[in-house]
Amino acid sequence: MTSPGSPSQTRALIIERLVGDSGEAAQVIGVGRGMAERSLPLLQKALAGELGAPVTVDLQAVEVGRVPDARMRAGETFAMTIVSSPASADAVTLVMDAPAIAVMVSALFGGDPDQPVAPIERDLSQIETDVATTVFQEVAVTLNGSGRRSLDLRLPVPRAMSGNEAKRRVLRDGAAIRIVYGISTPTDAGTVTVMIPQRILLATRGATAHQGDDGATEFDWRARFSEEVMRSAVRLEATMPLARLTLGDLAAFQPGQVIEFEENAQLQARLSARDKTLFVCEFGKLGQNYTVRIRHPHDAGQDFIDGLMPG
Repeated sequence: MTSPGSPSQTRALIIERLVGDSGEAAQVIGVGRGMAERSLPLLQKALAGELGAPVTVDLQAVEVGRVPDARMRAGETFAMTIVSSPASADAVTLVMDAPAIAVMVSALFGGDPDQPVAPIERDLSQIETDVATTVFQEVAVTLNGSGRRSLDLRLPVPRAMSGNEAKRRVLRDGAAIRIVYGISTPTDAGTVTVMIPQRILLATRGATAHQGDDGATEFDWRARFSEEVMRSAVRLEATMPLARLTLGDLAAFQPGQVIEFEENAQLQARLSARDKTLFVCEFGKLGQNYTVRIRHPHDAGQDFIDGLMPG
């Protein structure tokens, strides 16, 4: 029943209550980029060597997003698999679009890299699905890591799904890091998208930083209130204290009875979201509209003490 010890802790608590398990965008992207860049040469070697595929692998994007966005840019035809770990049934979601599958199939079966590959505009065949599964396996192995920082993925990866099965598969929503690899030849290019929930990244890679002082800069808080937070819709509610009454008084209420506000009720409005009180406000009116003006952050500890000693 006590409040956080500092303004920075109060702000962090408010963010945690409203957003859930997500980290600072700049830092999460930094961790994701580090993972992707370390895995890139290993993935290039795996695809060019072990699979015998003369293709180029590059890192196209590392950004924050939502897990269901994994399929957003994959088009109508794609392959997908979901890799689990002891910590989560959906630790990594991988999606490979049709152009990337076509590039890999052509390269694996001796196609001329200087000739355009025929696009795939139908359901994937068993061979194409197997090729996608092989690529997913190599991507998962290179990203998994080892030691204390390992994602601890359960390998080998499940066989890739495609068609209606992949489109209808429900993906649990949540903040994620989105890593996009490009797979290309001189004439064609496709992508493999990797979605790792931030809750997994925070647990395994320590993507959050804890500050012990109140010296957070404007840049720090702009990073904290990232795109992830800006997309989170919350309903704000403003309430005012009415009066302190006994249960007997309350039981005697009758329809039509008028109840007076306490003398300073207008200065004690509470601004809340999701049943959590955030700020103490002042109730007022501007033109024809009622308003509340924020006075200071809500102090749960002081509120508890005031409740013990009314008046």
